[in-house]
Formats: sequence, C-alpha cells, structure tokens
Amino acid sequence: MSISSDGLTRREFLRRGSKVATGAFGVVLAACSTQQTMVKSNAAQTDARMQFGLVTYLWGKDWDLPQLIRNCETAGLYGVELRVEHAHHVSPALNARQRYEVKLRFQNSPVNLVGFGTNYAFHYTDPKEVQQNLEDAKAYVRLSHDVGGTGVKVKPNGLPDGVPVEKTTEQIGNALNDLGEYANSFGQEIRVEVHGSKTQRLPIMKQIFDHVTQPNVGMCWNCNDTDLDGKGLESNFNLVKDRLGDTVHVRELNIGDYPYQELMNLFVKNQYHGWILLEARTNPGDRIKAMAQQKQVFRQMVQKAS
Repeated sequence: MSISSDGLTRREFLRRGSKVATGAFGVVLAACSTQQTMVKSNAAQTDARMQFGLVTYLWGKDWDLPQLIRNCETAGLYGVELRVEHAHHVSPALNARQRYEVKLRFQNSPVNLVGFGTNYAFHYTDPKEVQQNLEDAKAYVRLSHDVGGTGVKVKPNGLPDGVPVEKTTEQIGNALNDLGEYANSFGQEIRVEVHGSKTQRLPIMKQIFDHVTQPNVGMCWNCNDTDLDGKGLESNFNLVKDRLGDTVHVRELNIGDYPYQELMNLFVKNQYHGWILLEARTNPGDRIKAMAQQKQVFRQMVQKAS
C-alpha cells in the first residue's frame, strides 16, 4: 500500500527527491533540512505560548496526506493530529519505507505531526479487551515514533455498570502507566482525552490521574459542557491543570456557548505551552478559509488573555 496519491515511481521519486514540494516525497539533503528547520522554527514562534493546529476529525477526514499538509500550510495551521482510519492512511500497516516517506513529507513542510488520535480505551471489564487495547495503542506509539510524531491520544470511554467507580478509575490509571512506560522508551507522550458519558467529568478524570505515575501521560482537555459543572470552569480546571498534556481539543471558537475566552485566560494565566487543536464539528463550504478564520479568532483570544 502507498500513502501517496501522486503515483510516483521509484525512479521519479529519486529524480524529484531534492525538491521540497507538496506531492513529492523528497530526500532530505543538508541544505533542505536546514531550510525546513528554519521554516518550522519561524512557524512555531507565531504563538509564543500556545500553537493552533487541526484534528482531522471532520475537517480533513477526506484529505489524503499531501492534500492535508498543503491545506494546513495554506491556512497557517502548523500542527496536525491525525485521526486514525481516515483518508490520510497513516496506520501501523505501513512498512518501514512508507513510514519514512510520511516522515519526509512533514519534514519538508512547516506542518508538524503532533501525533495520532485513537479510540483505544481501558475501562472494560474483560481483561483481555483491556490488554488488546493496550497492544493496539502500543502499535501507534511505534508508528508515531517512526513518522516523527510526538504522542498518541487514548481515552476512557465510560464507567461499567455494577463496578465500583474506584475500581475502574484505578484500572484505567494502571493501564495508562503501562502504556506510558512503553511510550517513554520511544520518546512519546500519551494524551488521555477527557471523554465518555461519565468519565468526561473532571472529578472522575482527576480520580483516574490520581493513579497515574508516569510523567509522560498527560490529560487532553476536550472542551465538554461538563467542564462547567459544579463550581464552574475555573474550579474544574484547577483540579487537573497540573496534569495537562501537550494537546487540547477545541471546537469552533466563535460558535456555541462554551466559554472559550475564559479558557484561554486560564491557559495564559497558568503559562500553558502546547497545541490547541481544532476538532471542528460544522461543515463550511470552504474549510481552508474556515481554518484560517479560526486561527485568527484564537490569536485574538490569546492576545486578549495576555
């Protein structure tokens, strides 16, 4: 299987390898590598504390990898979390050469591969199911390492009926320690999405993380309505602010009732450094334009918070 939509033969790949162009795999020469490192550095400086990127949840799900990188670059979103099983076709099925080709595509652009968004979870009552999810998540840890990513997103997805909450949260925490220890040897972060009809509540997430001892396991804030429960956003944020990982998921920042400005105020106040990733839900006619507009809204909010 090839991740390219360009149809390059090996001869064409070698002939065009020195070009840094969307749609070509490229061979990293010393000068090319230096140039692209500078581009990435300049892009990273756009937002000193936080950077704005994309989750390919809906916007991007049908773009192949060259198109995805090109569109992110056009919109000025210099980081992307790839949802698995989407049209990018970046999966553990890739062989060593294909993984290298993916790595080169990102190296030869200003767009960073932030990591992978998986659906693996560890709340199940069947130990075999938990173990299978662990093994599948570890395959993405290896993939992320090979293609130049920095982490893998997993999730809790609920609390089983008839099982004490404390037992399930401890089970999830222990599984995350196992996965985190494995990921550490590959230089990867495990990002635990605040997710699930019951587990998305921040007090429950805190209970899970009370059992997490691996420093490379962080929480992926997910901007759920339940963030406002109890004493409100700031109170819930303070419960977990010291456990946040390198990624945050947001929806369209100027749509709906979620208090995004208040959230940005909290991030800036607490000197959060990480990726704010757009997991959009709407269906605009021009997604690239909409991505650029969302980045502008983000920058205005950060400026106001500062």
